[in-house]
Amino acid sequence: QVQLVESGGGLVQPGGSLRLSCEASGFILDQYAIGWFRQVSGKEREGVSCISSGVATTYYDDSVKGRFTISRDNAKNTVYLQMNNLKPEDTGVYYCARTSLPLRLLGLWVMPTQYDYWGQGTQVTVSS
Repeated sequence: QVQLVESGGGLVQPGGSLRLSCEASGFILDQYAIGWFRQVSGKEREGVSCISSGVATTYYDDSVKGRFTISRDNAKNTVYLQMNNLKPEDTGVYYCARTSLPLRLLGLWVMPTQYDYWGQGTQVTVSS
């Protein structure tokens, strides 16, 4: 069955770094785009980044551009989110999710409804 498992979250001071991993199973990772979302209690889930299938085109929310980097290793069935210069407002539960959106429609990547499978989430807390 399709599964996505996030790891790598934790507590970090402002300015610090974390690398999140999203390990996929039950499907061929390279055939799907993968998105990262974060959610703070009481707020809607928001898109952070997305990487397309194939050519691995990347997308970022403006709030993380220049600080976060998304990448994929299809041989390891894993998508990564490298997060540098973390800020308190980056705090939240981070989820990875799978979408079947083709490259020409990946402008819709920020919409959670476009994703069919989600991981369980990993907590990231940025605090001094």
